[in-house]
Amino acid sequence: MMDTKNAIEQAVKILKDGGVILYPTDTVWGLGCDATNAVAVEKIYKIKKREDNKSLIILVDGEDMLCRYIKEIPQVALQLIEIADQPLTIIYPGAIGLAKNVIAEDNTVGIRIPHHNFCLQIIHRFNRPIISTSANISGEKAPAYFINISEYIKSAADWVADPAFEADSTGKPSSIIKLGLGGEVQIIRK
Repeated sequence: MMDTKNAIEQAVKILKDGGVILYPTDTVWGLGCDATNAVAVEKIYKIKKREDNKSLIILVDGEDMLCRYIKEIPQVALQLIEIADQPLTIIYPGAIGLAKNVIAEDNTVGIRIPHHNFCLQIIHRFNRPIISTSANISGEKAPAYFINISEYIKSAADWVADPAFEADSTGKPSSIIKLGLGGEVQIIRK
């Protein structure tokens, strides 16, 4: 029997210490860290062997947390969050309060509210947004399930979630849309 509470406490301690966690989301397995800590974010870029000019997706636990990191949320965003029946990452204009190396050059940031209980509990307990980038070397296939994650990635993380927590994952990347303040909607990934 898994001890969910203990696992969450362990993950949160690593996040607070600027470490990297390997955890299941509502989509695929992710590498995560404190999205407000640029040094922690840099560790993820190194693990993924990825250029740091490519922005990363961030997870928040709800609309209240979302509002703390976006200057002005386009009205259509809240409607999309409400009706989305599949994981949906929204790229918002006007990112604030986040590590500079997670924000795109045009000051946008991709954020998702995951529908995954374990993942939400970590974010809620941490009380800050966390990075969620697929647990693979940049350019390789995203690992749908724990069994697909390379030993290199597992060993690079400071904490690894029990594979049993992946039960609520879809195994597929989220859809991504980009919103403008004027109501413009651009589909990035279906």
